Amino acid sequence: MGERVTQWILVAGAGAAVGALSTAAIMSIRSRSKQRDGYVRSLLESNGAAGGGAGSNIPPRVVGSSDLLDDEVVSEQLTRNIQFFGMESQKKVTESFVVVIGLGGVGSHAASMLLRSGVGRLLLVDFDQVSLSSLNRHAVATRDDVGTPKALCLKKHFSMIYPECQIEAKVQLYDPSCEEEILSGQPDFVLDCIDNIGTKVALLAACVRRGLRVLSAMGAGARADPTRIRVADLRESSYDPLSRAVRYRLKKDHGIEGGIPVVFSLEKPKAKLLPFQASKEEETPSDYQIVPGFRVRIIPVLGTIPAIFGQVMASYVITQLAKLDFQTEPIVNLDLDHYRVLHHRLLEHEELIHGSAEQVLVDAEEVMYIVKELWHGRSARDQNLKDTGRKMWRSVSELMLVRWDKSKPAGVSNLILLKFSEADAHESTTLDRIKEEEPEFYTMVSHVLERAEAEFAL
Repeated sequence: MGERVTQWILVAGAGAAVGALSTAAIMSIRSRSKQRDGYVRSLLESNGAAGGGAGSNIPPRVVGSSDLLDDEVVSEQLTRNIQFFGMESQKKVTESFVVVIGLGGVGSHAASMLLRSGVGRLLLVDFDQVSLSSLNRHAVATRDDVGTPKALCLKKHFSMIYPECQIEAKVQLYDPSCEEEILSGQPDFVLDCIDNIGTKVALLAACVRRGLRVLSAMGAGARADPTRIRVADLRESSYDPLSRAVRYRLKKDHGIEGGIPVVFSLEKPKAKLLPFQASKEEETPSDYQIVPGFRVRIIPVLGTIPAIFGQVMASYVITQLAKLDFQTEPIVNLDLDHYRVLHHRLLEHEELIHGSAEQVLVDAEEVMYIVKELWHGRSARDQNLKDTGRKMWRSVSELMLVRWDKSKPAGVSNLILLKFSEADAHESTTLDRIKEEEPEFYTMVSHVLERAEAEFAL
């Protein structure tokens, strides 16, 4: 009897201890919840939603932890991103430092979405001011902001959206003399949203020289088709006039031929620069330059396109920061007839080598996926960045699909694209020999085919 009483006392004591801990945890959660709810309520009252009055004073907040995501309000504001990326990946975004240079139609939208996605530190750089005509494409500017420097305008509005972000605004023109000032501090990404060729080239060359990750915006003006906007290496943006000029200057002045991702449009410009119109006979275009060397003629702009450019840039950078792996759609100049030719060539090769085409498990549409998505329209032995752009194969006259592993059927996860001579050599060797003599090539092909296997759930 005495032992049973002792057991009951121990159980009761343990239950009381657990209950006390649970109560403490609940009280802590309630306390934090009340703090968050109190902040939200004060926001509503400040904006006139709760008390009927109109106010513009947002209550100041102090985040106690160095990790912004530990803060209830911040984590609630970023909850959809956290659900998408996961906490650890979102933390990489929140701890990142991004520099945005050029804050017009493209740059303002890119910076705005970087902020709304939780980037913890932003450096905003632009020498220009908000004008009335820029309101058709600017992300946050209002008529009250006309005449305000674009960098200060963004900082003002951003502080009301995500006040925990460390924002520095510089009202200055980027040029080589301020490279150290702007690009120091090891930014995780630099966004080039400059529309002047000389300044743009100087910035991109500096980023390459410093080993900084940079994403560059090409021409967004005089275009209307949002479905033709792409992200690719600078070498592949041959459709865009600004890209051509930037490529030429980078190669001529800095020896840089590629390796820089850019956002550009495949669409040909719908309009040209408007002619210069002086108000007096003796005036020249140089009289209207804000700074020497900058154009004064106007490019007609449909405001939606630079906005989409900016959104694309922000999405690319955020996913890179979060280390979310995805493959951008390659720029491959082949039509469906080309893929049919490759498919027919595969059938003929199978009959020649294996006596039958029965083990060909792909059709023309799947050949399109293999050629375009996996091998970027060029030989598997020609996959480095130096072979993109104008050197990329623009026809199928020297290409064919062959099995990687001859013991397996010709399916999406077992076909590689090779030149004719390479295909002959491949048929006369073995995978074991390739693995031994060319381990890097073997590993690269294996990873590409594993991706195909995963995407087709094979």
